[in-house]
Amino acid sequence: MKHIYLMIAVLITTIAYSQNMKNDEIPYYEVPEYSKEFTAGTMAARMVDALGFRFYWSSEGLTSKDLEYKPSDDVRSTAETIDHILDLSYIIVNSTLKKPNGKVDNSEMTYDEKRKQALINLKMAADVLRASDDISQYKIIFGENEIPFWNQVNGPIADAIWHCGQLASFRRTSGNPINPNVNHFRGTVKQ
Repeated sequence: MKHIYLMIAVLITTIAYSQNMKNDEIPYYEVPEYSKEFTAGTMAARMVDALGFRFYWSSEGLTSKDLEYKPSDDVRSTAETIDHILDLSYIIVNSTLKKPNGKVDNSEMTYDEKRKQALINLKMAADVLRASDDISQYKIIFGENEIPFWNQVNGPIADAIWHCGQLASFRRTSGNPINPNVNHFRGTVKQ
């Protein structure tokens, strides 16, 4: 019963958050304030928040030149890397919603829509984790396989952070570096 209340609270928070956002606002311009307590849930949420912040800024304001950039023929382009991060964001959020993973068709989505959806997925996952007393319940589900939350940390979360670094490098190489006012250590943007 406790889990049902948790899911209802997260759903209401997410809906309220979505309704309060202007159409052009998306989460993770800055990292949310940190929790007062250290728990498994708040620590995992902070990792996802940090990923969201890094993805926000590594993917913000990309041009078509940036999106097409790839350092060599056997490497993903920036646009393909964003697709991969979107896929990883679905794995992250699906585990917190206790949903099995399946192929999501994002072929009709624009770059802006993919970016926004990935950030919303990450925010929703972080909110569930932050409110949770037991994150071991959030398994990664592929078909009949249930994989422990531990793999979420060294798998999709770490992988997506890795790819945010690639995006930052790619955009610098294509002539559009990240905003120099972004402070990754503090999770803020100098005005």
